[in-house]
Amino acid sequence: MAADTSSAAGPLAGIRVLDLTRVLAGPSCTQLLGDLGADVIKVEKPGEGDDTRRWGPPNLKDASGADTAESAYYLSTNRNKRSVAIDVARPQGAALVRRLAAHSDVLVENFKVGGLAKYGLAYPDLRDDLPRLVYCSITGFGQTGPNAHRPGYDFLAQGMGGIMSITGEPDGEPVKVGVAIADIMCGMYATTAILAALRHRDATGMGQHIDIGLADTQVAWLYNEGMNYLLGGKVPTRRGNAHANIVPYQVFETADGHVIVAVGNDSQFRRLCDYLGRPELAADPRFATNPARTANRGELVPLIAAILKTRQRADILAGLESRGVPVGPVNDIAQALAEPQVAARDMLVRMAHPLAASGEVTLIGNPLKFSESPITYRRPPPTLGEHTDEVLAEILGLDEADRRKLRDDGAI
Repeated sequence: MAADTSSAAGPLAGIRVLDLTRVLAGPSCTQLLGDLGADVIKVEKPGEGDDTRRWGPPNLKDASGADTAESAYYLSTNRNKRSVAIDVARPQGAALVRRLAAHSDVLVENFKVGGLAKYGLAYPDLRDDLPRLVYCSITGFGQTGPNAHRPGYDFLAQGMGGIMSITGEPDGEPVKVGVAIADIMCGMYATTAILAALRHRDATGMGQHIDIGLADTQVAWLYNEGMNYLLGGKVPTRRGNAHANIVPYQVFETADGHVIVAVGNDSQFRRLCDYLGRPELAADPRFATNPARTANRGELVPLIAAILKTRQRADILAGLESRGVPVGPVNDIAQALAEPQVAARDMLVRMAHPLAASGEVTLIGNPLKFSESPITYRRPPPTLGEHTDEVLAEILGLDEADRRKLRDDGAI
């Protein structure tokens, strides 16, 4: 799908977000707000920018085949933003950010606790003068508690937050999720909180401070496994691809690959047994109900696995799908992105990019579909400081002489 560069208003059209974040949790939040139509102003340190700009390879390649400064990691989470290079450590730079905040509805930052106070840009510094501002702070452990001072990393959050203890093979080591899921989920929670705070602001006229931590959100999305422990008192363990409460619900090896069989109820299990040619299993008291199958998974799963291992993946997919048994392939990322469903749902988008050899970069799209205010892809991930002059002139009215002086002073 080619990018929509129209001026069609998204649901957040008219909202301006001042983005003082870097890496993933904050940028994923602000990219989502940008996709929804907000004007996102990304503030980056001159000469350095977002840390992820250097997190390659791979990098976007230019017409000569050489790597540009735009890494795949950075490109994944920074579209629909304008980049402004400002050094907040300099008084003139901090003053510019404060002025931009006065023209913004939302400020999102992921400095360490207290990190912006020394520049006069912490929430208490802005609250009285900007009472309508929604100010969101993303940190590793939140603003309070014994770990508040510690830096936040996705890997550490996954480890401390329990998810790694239930990820991986039963006899293997704890394994992190393949993408930085603690960061991404924190960004999604932050987005939800910001939208709720904007609703409150519009109703009352008052902004507020949102305090969100990677560790908190990691614990929050333990969901059923967390409740299994709280209710049952038994610490969940790693089960590989098996499900804690449903059997069979896991990956099985086939003669030429792997499939997922996800039996969610007893009628589906009976239909699975029909495909396997073992209808008597569905009548066996050990397996007839899901609680019985869960209790006796050690006996049932090897029986299923032995049969499926002799059959071709395509046969299993067709045979179970025709019987209404949830089944699917285990795709690698190339296969996943080549799925017809991905194309049908516009989950890959092409955006013009000034540095790309082809003139375009392909990005993973936004999954939200609106009937009246659709997602738009208006701006590719910006180069460092690409919009400094544009933003300072448009929003703050600074002319060329003003900007030249700020450059001479090292503020931009």
